[in-house]
Amino acid sequence: MMIVRAVAPRRIAIFRALHLGDLLLAVPALRALRAGFPNVEITFIGLPWAQWFMQRFHHYVDRFVEFVGFPGIGEVDVVPARTSSFISEQRVYGYDLVIQMHGSGRASNPFALALGAKMTVGYYEGQRPEGLTLAAPYPDDQPEVYRNLGVAKLLGCLACDPKLEFPLSSQDRTEAGTLLGCLPRTERPWIGLHTGARPPARRWPADYFAQLADSFAQRFHAQILLTGSPGEEATVAAVAEQMMTQPLNLAGKTSLGGLAALISELDVFVSNDTGPAHIATAVDTPSITIFGPADHRRWSSLDQTRHPIVRRAVECSPCDYWQCPIDHRCLRLIQPESVIEVAAGLLRTR
Repeated sequence: MMIVRAVAPRRIAIFRALHLGDLLLAVPALRALRAGFPNVEITFIGLPWAQWFMQRFHHYVDRFVEFVGFPGIGEVDVVPARTSSFISEQRVYGYDLVIQMHGSGRASNPFALALGAKMTVGYYEGQRPEGLTLAAPYPDDQPEVYRNLGVAKLLGCLACDPKLEFPLSSQDRTEAGTLLGCLPRTERPWIGLHTGARPPARRWPADYFAQLADSFAQRFHAQILLTGSPGEEATVAAVAEQMMTQPLNLAGKTSLGGLAALISELDVFVSNDTGPAHIATAVDTPSITIFGPADHRRWSSLDQTRHPIVRRAVECSPCDYWQCPIDHRCLRLIQPESVIEVAAGLLRTR
């Protein structure tokens, strides 16, 4: 830390080229870094979609740069000439400090070091790479929020509150209000179901979601809302078609901000292990996340009272498969009744 303060960085770059849930779980670290470096320009290097996300968190990040790919980092296809030009441009811009916040560092440390900053900070696996100014072994036994905060702690940042956040604008609330305007606000609980996830391996079966929705309607007289990102309409429709209850199907009809505002109005939100589950935590809506192949110790909410998980331990989980190569037992063994009982407890406290 004394090394960093002695140099007094003027320009910091943070590298994390990942998706919604990954970035939401990095917000506490961004907040800590801003508190630790209040007068420094902070640039975020990420995937194209993240420009919108970082605009929402402009109080922590000053500048966004789109990541264009680098050998070994699979999120973006590598075009050698494009990557070379990008690295040259960033070196000319001149960062004083680059913070590698993209996984264990095995693939991302070479990229962070290629940016040519005076100081580079991050985790590593195995032998510590030459060139890292401050570093620590990758803590693979910690929740993701704490892994990210650990990088901020390396830099001496003390305001390391793990609480998630997702600021809502008046536009977000208006969008949600318009979509929800057709629903009478009676004593009926509003329960949202998010049935999609980018990897098919993380999707609880559609017929289970349909059974869950019908049980909520019958037992709690609940109004069911189905949410889904653009592109998930077919996944959501497969659930709606098997339901006896008439849901409000909002798949593909919300912006991300509108979805967050909508979730904030719900009594309970049930989701696969995917980005909107973390939104529910960030806006403090009681929620249940159904875990299958992913490591729940890493990705579940820190608050298991208000945001519990439902899972079944099986010998092959956790795994990294995009699509289950066998019988999807980690999710098929989770029966709707187990989710209903957890939801009943949340509704009682609500």
